[in-house]
Amino acid sequence: MSEIRTTCAYCGVGCGIRAEVTGPRTVTIRGDEAHPANFGRLCSKGTHLGETVGLEGRLLSPMIGNQRTDWDSALNLVADRMRATMAAHGPDSVAFYVSGQLLTEDYYAANKLIKGFVGTANIDTNSRLCMASAVAAHNRSFGEDLVPCSYTDLEEADLVLLVGSNTAWCHPVIWQRIEAAREARGTKIVVIDPRRTETAEQADMHVAIAPDGDTTLFNALLHALCERGLAKVEAWDGLACDPGIPARQFAALVDLVAASPRMVTLFSMGANQSTGGTDKGNAIINLHLATGRIGQPGAGPFSMTGQPNAMGGREVGGLANTLACHLGFSEAERADVAAFWNTDRLCPGPGLKAVDLFRAIDQGRVRFLWVMATNPAVSMPDAAFVRAALAKCETLVVSDVIADTDTARLAHVRLPALGWGEKDGTVTNSERRISRQRALFAPPGMARADWAIIAAVARRLGHGGAFAWNSSADVFREYAAMTALAARHGKVLDLTTHAALSDEAYDALAPFQWGGRQALAPEQKIVPVRPAQMHFDPAFPLRLNTGRYRDQWHTMTRTGLSPKLSQHRREPLLEVHPEDAAAAGLAEGALARVRTPQGSAVFRVAFDPGQRHGEIFVPMHWSDAMAGDGRSNWLVAPNVDPVSGQPGFKNGAALIEPVAVDWRAFLVSAEAVRPKGIPYWVASRLPQGWLMELAGEGSVNVDALLGEGERIEVADTARGMRRIVVLAGDGTVAAALYVTRSGTLPARDWIAAQVGLGQAAPAELLAARPASPAPDPGPIVCVCHGIGARNIETAARGGACTVAAIGAATAAGTNCGSCRPAIARLLETITPSSEEKAA
Repeated sequence: MSEIRTTCAYCGVGCGIRAEVTGPRTVTIRGDEAHPANFGRLCSKGTHLGETVGLEGRLLSPMIGNQRTDWDSALNLVADRMRATMAAHGPDSVAFYVSGQLLTEDYYAANKLIKGFVGTANIDTNSRLCMASAVAAHNRSFGEDLVPCSYTDLEEADLVLLVGSNTAWCHPVIWQRIEAAREARGTKIVVIDPRRTETAEQADMHVAIAPDGDTTLFNALLHALCERGLAKVEAWDGLACDPGIPARQFAALVDLVAASPRMVTLFSMGANQSTGGTDKGNAIINLHLATGRIGQPGAGPFSMTGQPNAMGGREVGGLANTLACHLGFSEAERADVAAFWNTDRLCPGPGLKAVDLFRAIDQGRVRFLWVMATNPAVSMPDAAFVRAALAKCETLVVSDVIADTDTARLAHVRLPALGWGEKDGTVTNSERRISRQRALFAPPGMARADWAIIAAVARRLGHGGAFAWNSSADVFREYAAMTALAARHGKVLDLTTHAALSDEAYDALAPFQWGGRQALAPEQKIVPVRPAQMHFDPAFPLRLNTGRYRDQWHTMTRTGLSPKLSQHRREPLLEVHPEDAAAAGLAEGALARVRTPQGSAVFRVAFDPGQRHGEIFVPMHWSDAMAGDGRSNWLVAPNVDPVSGQPGFKNGAALIEPVAVDWRAFLVSAEAVRPKGIPYWVASRLPQGWLMELAGEGSVNVDALLGEGERIEVADTARGMRRIVVLAGDGTVAAALYVTRSGTLPARDWIAAQVGLGQAAPAELLAARPASPAPDPGPIVCVCHGIGARNIETAARGGACTVAAIGAATAAGTNCGSCRPAIARLLETITPSSEEKAA
């Protein structure tokens, strides 16, 4: 087959992909050299998208409870429950919770139904957890949710400030473009982040502010530039403040900023996910407005989105506090929206934002919830409370591609939606560029497009005329035509030139950027902001930060299926400074419990001298499907920014303590095992099965871990270990379990490669090593090319002493580049031998 041009499923960079379908559910992936977001580059997640398009775990038919049903029965029940709820309790008893995983057409349909015809604005999105503070800051400064930059500005800047962004991991293609600018024109890179991340290690300067110190730093920076005559603002209380960093470093930062009129400040989740996130955004924007560093090449404040269509959702009103097309709830705006949709049921004002929405469900004020393409039982703060609230909801409908998520387990009705590679529509990336996602495969099972599911329910509610779409192109044309209202009310968003696209033109639609390269709003104003006052509970002396891993995505329902992406971090780690760990009695590689006022979770301990004293970090990805007790959002308080309603995930109160276990084990199994009653377990994907890390107390329930088959067992008393191999009926290895109470468990990689393949003799597996060992590549560093630490060490000792030289010798770091910081760190640890020094 010829290649199909589409857009990546992951972050807000919006990379173009060329996909060639090679089988019923197989595809080869490469970057699209012609796409202006990535010019052929892909990160590790995008590179390995082909490993995640199978049907494992898919929801393929409508479900009422745990019973399969037909579409008419499921949709009739959804419409009947919605209608009955509204009749008994009013429209505000109904709510939708949607996602940046939806396409713009899906988002538009959901927003139109609930705001225009149900009559409530109780629709919010998981983008509330990521980008709402940036939206609020844009609206305060520009009068519109407008990002005034493009990716090319990063390549034309003399200085790039990265604020709360581990760009090398979370937006690797953007990091490559910044690195290329440094190589080509000497661009300086400054990272402003409490953590010494992989990005910070590669920067020209790392400014290790205290958590939530961003507003303080940018106010102080603006004041210093005013004193030098490089900026002018009317002073306000809090502008002249202690920057919160050493005086010498602050002076160097001021000098660098003063000398760099071409400056881009790229800010992301580390700034947004805060109870003061909106003020942080405005402090950044203020600096650019006051110095005139906006609206010109290589200059501006640049908010990077986390999801593939967070921006598209914002355009069409996916947030509870906006109408479609960047419109608000003024009388004139409401009148225009009602006329365009031809409805007399338009919602009267803003709805419930995410945290308040789930509180309302708990209180019984919202009784019908439809969740689309997201997993709030894991991703919301205070997730245990959210899970309990969902369990109380009278009607919970979930549209998803996965049958068994933490949220779907609580649903009364589950509706099978199309996934990436099946969907057809558009997404908008962080630079306002609209691109097509195109279908690669036919819909599996009974799955349908989200917009079509929504329209089918709308018809059953009596609104069929307003939802009479036959294709995603129909929905897009309507949305594009509606943006005329935005232009009427002085907004920059305007897609009306695309409102009459033919179906053929929509199918062939090339990426385009609305608003131009530097989109400037007519209104631009300084918004005085003050440093936040932080109050800490002395019973929880540590500051907890949560965030992403390089090769995983959200709650791992997609990336968790990829064997290659699972190699980077197979377990959720508690990253802690060695001295803080020692004070708490933690050993590296042992288990620790993190406690907060909201709850607790267990993680593997990883010492990290790059962590500031008194601060810890845990990842956000693990859920009930992949771990027993590693869920970070059980720990996060539901405190929100007062302007945006975005929760603060980055500066919580916590303490840490050791977890004592009697035994440790790992299991390699061809079949998935999800044990119960074991204090610690974590599963990760293998090419032919699963690897599970385990730890517990008392006796080991072997029968609960191993399936049927012939068992061969040895007790290695010298090493304090028990080893069991299970053979399937055809003689291949079905599982291997290694348990110890006091010894050291063997290396996993070779053992993991044998399960399901039938290549290793049981005696080799019982010995935990092959009869003729092959060279060990070491822990995988470059997932894209499968290059391990020992491969890199060998190349370094052979003369490859730079990251670029390692790439030339091994290919490591030459695809997405997100492993280059790890390669650089590894090179620093390699000491040449005396012979090598002599040579």
